[in-house]
Amino acid sequence: MTTVFERLLSGEWPSAKVYEDELVFAFMDAGQVNDGHVIVATKRPVETLLDCSDDEAAALMRAARRIAIAVQAAFAPAGITVLQANRAAGWQTVPHLHLHVLPRHEGDGVELGWPRKEPGIERLRALADRLRQRLA
Repeated sequence: MTTVFERLLSGEWPSAKVYEDELVFAFMDAGQVNDGHVIVATKRPVETLLDCSDDEAAALMRAARRIAIAVQAAFAPAGITVLQANRAAGWQTVPHLHLHVLPRHEGDGVELGWPRKEPGIERLRALADRLRQRLA
């Protein structure tokens, strides 16, 4: 299956490209939440952050940082949200690894929230131990 991002990268569909290097490309989101809303995507069609290489992950963040600096200079937003989602339960809507560089303004209608839980330090340490075992 060819994703919308593959079609944009190939030129099959029109885009307003902002940036491109050997691993990633960036373009204006057609659904601009605020002026300057950019999507940064891998050139290789991988679905999630879990599927990409370390180099691709690093390239995504390098590009996002450069674009965020440019967005700040060009649009002077009050803030910038960088959002990366994986799989449907994680809010991913296009099955191709990407992130959003989203300029933010007070009252812009963008919301992101979750129920805060405070499990205590012992539970946090147990959770950390589980992760450290997998990182080894």
